[in-house]
Amino acid sequence: MEAPRKQAQAALAFRKRLKPDNAILATVRKIADSAKSYKPQTQSLADLNLPNACKEVVDLSCASVMAEIEKTIINIARSILGGNGFGYSVPSRSSANQLYVQELDRIVLKDKASFRPFANMASVRKTTITTRILQLVHQLCKKQIHVTKRDLFYTDVKLFQEQGQSDSVLDDVSCMLGCTRSSLNVVASEKGVVVGRLVFVEDGDRIDCTKMGVGGKAIPPNIDKVKDMESDALFILLVEKDAAFMRLAEDRFYNRFPCVIITAKGQPDVATRLFLKKMKTDLKLPVLGLVDSDPYGLKILSVYMSGSKNMSYDSSNLTTPDIKWLGVRPSDLNKYKIPEQCRLPMTDQDIKTGKDLLEEDFIKKDPNWHKELEVMVKTKEKAEIQALSSFGFQYLSEVYLPMKLQERDWI
Repeated sequence: MEAPRKQAQAALAFRKRLKPDNAILATVRKIADSAKSYKPQTQSLADLNLPNACKEVVDLSCASVMAEIEKTIINIARSILGGNGFGYSVPSRSSANQLYVQELDRIVLKDKASFRPFANMASVRKTTITTRILQLVHQLCKKQIHVTKRDLFYTDVKLFQEQGQSDSVLDDVSCMLGCTRSSLNVVASEKGVVVGRLVFVEDGDRIDCTKMGVGGKAIPPNIDKVKDMESDALFILLVEKDAAFMRLAEDRFYNRFPCVIITAKGQPDVATRLFLKKMKTDLKLPVLGLVDSDPYGLKILSVYMSGSKNMSYDSSNLTTPDIKWLGVRPSDLNKYKIPEQCRLPMTDQDIKTGKDLLEEDFIKKDPNWHKELEVMVKTKEKAEIQALSSFGFQYLSEVYLPMKLQERDWI
C-alpha cells in the first residue's frame, strides 16, 4: 500500500505546482516568438572549404533525371562497343565514408566511390539490379507517375529477391545521378501521422488537421504535393511513439496548448522527415522532441536533427536543425519520481549503443545532451514514455508536458 500512496503524493505535488494555462502559454509564446526569426541554413558544403570532398544531391525534374539516366546508358554503350565491358561508379555509403560537419550540424557523405563491374562474379547481380532500377526510374519519370518502394520490388521479384536489395540499390542510383530519392518518383508507404493546429493543401484538397480524429492525418509520401501550410500553433511536438501520439490526440492537447503533433511511429521515415522540415521552414515554429529515455530514443531524435548515415547524401533536405530535447530525459526519472518497477534495466546492447553515442560528434557538441546520456549509461536504467501512465493515464498531457512547458525544461 505504501508504494501507490507515494506515487499519488508525487503526482499530486507536481499537479499543485502547475500555474494557470494562460501563464504557461505566455512562457511558450516567448520561445515561439524567438523562433519566428529562424532562417534556414544558407551555408553549403562548398562554402566551408572542407579538407574532404563531399557529395550532396539536389532535387531534379523528371526531364533532368531522364537526361542523367540516358547519359549514363550512352556511356555504358560506348564502353561495351569499345570492348571494355561496363560497370557503375557508385558512391560508397559505408560508415567510413561519413563525415559530421559541425558548422552545418549534420552528417554528410564523403566523395569516395567504388566501381561495380558487370564482368565480376561478386558484383554481377548487383550491377544487373542497378541497370534494372535505372530502367524502371526512367519509365516512371517519362510517365510522370509515382510508385511505392514495394511496387518497385514487385516489378521484378525474381531479380530483386528481397525488397531490401532493391531499396538499397535505389539509394545507390540516387547518389549516382546526384538527385534526391523523391526525384526518382519512388516513395515509401505512408507511415507518419500529424494532428493539431495545421491546415495545408494536398494535391488541391484542403486538409484541416484538427478534424482528423485520434488517428491523425497520414503524412503524404509525396511532399511535393503539400502546399500552403497555415497554423496558429506555438510549437511542434515531435513524438517517438504512436501510443503517446494517440494519448495526446485523444486528450486534444493541441487545443489546450496550441501545437502540431507529429510522429513517425518509431524510426523516422523520409516522408515524415521532409514534412517536419517543411513545417519548421514554412511556419517558423520551435520543435520539441518527446522520446523514450533510452539510447534509441536519442538516436531517433538525432536522425531528425543531423541525419542518418544511410541517407547522408541527402542530409541537406532531410534534417531539421535545433530540435529541443523535451523528454523523457534520464534526469526526469528521479525528478518526476518514476517508480522503480517502471524503470527497465538496460541490456548489454543498450549500454554499448549508449557508449557509442557518447563518442558521436553530434552528441559531443551539446554538453547537456552528453551529460544526460552519461547519466543513462551510468545508472543503466531506461524508461518508456508510457512509464508516466503509472501516475494516471492522462498524466502525460495533464501534468508532465504542461510542467515541462512551464519550466522551459528542454535542452
